[in-house]
Amino acid sequence: MWALRRAPNSLKNRSLGVEIARAAGVKCELPNGCVEDKTCILKSHPSFSYGSPSFKRFYLQGNGFSRLSFVKCGFSSQAGAKSSGEEDELEDGFTELETPLDSDAVAESNLNAGKADGSVSEAEISDVDGDEESPENELGFLADKVQDRSGRAQSELFKAIIAAPSVETALEKWVKDEKELSRDDIWLATYNLRRRRMFGRALQLSEWLEKSGKYDLIERDYASRLDLIAKVRGLYKAGAYIEKIPESFRGEVVYRTFLANCVLAGNVKKAEEVFNKMRDLEFPPTAFACNQLLLLYKRHDKKKIADVLLLMEKENVKPTSFTYRLLIDSKGHSNDLEGMDQIVEAMKAEGIELDISTQAILAKHYVAGGQKKKAENVLKDMEGGDLKAHRSACHLLLPLYAELGKVDEVKRVWEVCERSPRANECVAAIEAWGKLKRVEEAEAVFDRMAKTWKKLSATQFSALLKVYANNKMLMKGKDLVKRMADSGCRIGPLTWDTIVKLYVEAGEVERADSILHKAAQQKIMKPMYYTYMTIMNQYSKRGDVHNAEKLFHRMRLSGYTSRITQFQSLLQAYINAKTPAYGMRERMKADNLFPNKAVAAQLVQVDPFKKTPVSDLLD
Repeated sequence: MWALRRAPNSLKNRSLGVEIARAAGVKCELPNGCVEDKTCILKSHPSFSYGSPSFKRFYLQGNGFSRLSFVKCGFSSQAGAKSSGEEDELEDGFTELETPLDSDAVAESNLNAGKADGSVSEAEISDVDGDEESPENELGFLADKVQDRSGRAQSELFKAIIAAPSVETALEKWVKDEKELSRDDIWLATYNLRRRRMFGRALQLSEWLEKSGKYDLIERDYASRLDLIAKVRGLYKAGAYIEKIPESFRGEVVYRTFLANCVLAGNVKKAEEVFNKMRDLEFPPTAFACNQLLLLYKRHDKKKIADVLLLMEKENVKPTSFTYRLLIDSKGHSNDLEGMDQIVEAMKAEGIELDISTQAILAKHYVAGGQKKKAENVLKDMEGGDLKAHRSACHLLLPLYAELGKVDEVKRVWEVCERSPRANECVAAIEAWGKLKRVEEAEAVFDRMAKTWKKLSATQFSALLKVYANNKMLMKGKDLVKRMADSGCRIGPLTWDTIVKLYVEAGEVERADSILHKAAQQKIMKPMYYTYMTIMNQYSKRGDVHNAEKLFHRMRLSGYTSRITQFQSLLQAYINAKTPAYGMRERMKADNLFPNKAVAAQLVQVDPFKKTPVSDLLD
């Protein structure tokens, strides 16, 4: 299954000292100074090498040693949490579960979805690709309620909820008019609300369902509500809600739902705790839970990926296509294209076909690694010989051909879409023309969207706004933001990020900082982590320690737990300012972070007590 035992020196023939304590039902043997605890999952011998032949097809050959610590949470977050940065743009972190500071304010915008003014946030009106798989189906909420797409689009209850000033008003009127309100009706309305990211209203619908007492709730109802609470009110409230769920319904689906939200929030410590709780409750390990850990560590600590793979092998958890996709992407980000190809071969050996999403990831990394011929071959495979018959690949092909600088190919793909364009294809075309510096073509696609749809989403506006930002067209960007506001489209985190970049690219960092500060003060939606880092990195380049520290503090007030990338940027500010940094190691330790090689080198540079030839003479 794993194609691992074929290696000449298998794991069982090497003295790696790796054991799965939970699976074996024994206590972990802990080194001196560590707390013995039966919840420990993995024990890794110091000699464990990621260059092991058993894992050379999967992750980081010859790239150091395992550093799992043995503390209460098993998969320990003590090791240096390295973030490559590529995921930060999409992350939405929360405060630690133990410190519920501002957990309600984190996603206040979603609560506002049910306000009397009926206003809709940016996330709520964003387009949803018709081919996108429902997250509820992945989590197991709605697996027994799959319906055809056309049926989903005809939810009368959903339309009533959208039209009403509040969810409760819509439901009371619905019942008063003696309309049928079956579980299927409620499921369909919830599905439509989720697909449009209207989580606040979906939560109000769930709360009304329980309050009305008309229906007997089942595990998937509790899991769905838990998921909505995590998205709207934060992890702390979601964790508290689990304790209120009747024990008979507190099953594996509930906990894996919470795990997925911890991973989405980037909360390593809490995700590890939830995973270990699932082990304590003796839920069998699933590919879903292991994939969540792989996703978490891909973003925050790549050194731990091999440990998850060891656990999957030991527990005979079969890797899915998503498992392979994560490993391929991780290899690609490490610029290990040979290793990436080996994973693809292993995937094919298991009889798993590469879908277009995985192929797009491959092509992206081939382009970044300079292997353009390989990238072109993958793109041709995605087209399948007949692009019209493989229309679903167009929105992926457009930006990839642009990365290759293939103007004619972008034109050809867009011509297939142009007669009856889909929203995601238009956004992809704008992005592609922007990468090719063809601003007029990008504007033409945007104008086509404006004529096709009565009201554009913030995602669609932001696509063109990014083009203006990347081409340093500040005035056009300002005009587009004004047009966006005039259209009634509410500006949220995605647009704030693009506006900040627009001003930063134009050299107006202070103005960008002011805009971000005002956006955060609104307490409507939480600015993205990456947006803060964009400005903080600019201050670091200048050696502006005061403003870099201020951004660091504001990120914490917004609910973001400290990450190694923040300290890297902050330390660089001190280095560029040629100023010593006092107590930086202690600050990192307080945030449960440990320096990686790059940060350790920075700490040496800013150490106020470091020895020099002159200081040695004076001493």
